[in-house]
Amino acid sequence: MNTNQFGKKGWTPDRIGNLHGKTYVITGTTSGTGFEATKILLSKGAKVVMLNRNPKKVEESIKTLKLELGNPIEVLAIKMDLAEQASVKKAAEEVIKNAPKIDALICNAAIAQVPKQTLTVDGFESQLGVNHYSNFLLQALLYPRIEASKGRIVVVGSMGYNLGIKTIQFDDMNWNKNYNPNAVYSQSKLAQIMCVYELQDRLKEVGKSDVKVYACHPGASRTSLIRTSGSILTRFVWQLIKLSPFVQSAEKGAYPQLMCATESNLDQSSFYGPTGRNNWTGPVGEHKLEPHAKDKAIAKRLWNLSEKETGARWNI
Repeated sequence: MNTNQFGKKGWTPDRIGNLHGKTYVITGTTSGTGFEATKILLSKGAKVVMLNRNPKKVEESIKTLKLELGNPIEVLAIKMDLAEQASVKKAAEEVIKNAPKIDALICNAAIAQVPKQTLTVDGFESQLGVNHYSNFLLQALLYPRIEASKGRIVVVGSMGYNLGIKTIQFDDMNWNKNYNPNAVYSQSKLAQIMCVYELQDRLKEVGKSDVKVYACHPGASRTSLIRTSGSILTRFVWQLIKLSPFVQSAEKGAYPQLMCATESNLDQSSFYGPTGRNNWTGPVGEHKLEPHAKDKAIAKRLWNLSEKETGARWNI
């Protein structure tokens, strides 16, 4: 798509008005795009509920945010480890207790390129477990509060959805036979994106138009995603790429999720991110999503399997 609906520069946070009285729940806010998104939302007066697994890092992040934005910022930290379903359930309870409304849940946290096949405590392949199953569960648990708030769910995917096998490997979801760090990361991101459009369909079917669900991606931005979970070689290569002109700042990488969380009248059926070369960088707006990401039969099967595996009951 050559024309950007937000003009030549694409979407920028200048479009966000005063967010006083609004509450955003964000996963993975201690670095990268999640930290930048949190900072921008707080600077506009919103309350942010931060979900992270490392309390020490959270403490440091809040200190930094207060230094930059001043002490009165409204921020609440809740511990949650996406690698454990029990932790997700506990965190969701805390959110419900402490956030009377949720204007948007932003599923930003992810792991990537885990070098060797690793299983979570719940027995899922780690990238699928963290990136897909736990986010699916979190969305289901917070859905009633989001619906009551006429809020949104924003899922941060990746262009990696288009690099793998272009479908879901149902016969071996843990990739016991053909584990490959990149292929499984792609799979986890494809699964996340597919469930966004499946959820849209399910809401449409029952005539619920109050909840909006969006899929976006950050493009190629300077974040610690690979640094924290990739192999040494992958990390080294990525450090080199990060210095290249093909990569943008983490702040710009946060624009798509901010847009999906705050912009009115966005088309839910679109996919959002940078619109420049390879969709790595450039003005933020809507762009093409490959058809396999909206394969209805596969999405439906994946949804049913995800409900079964996580025990999530969507109250739609």
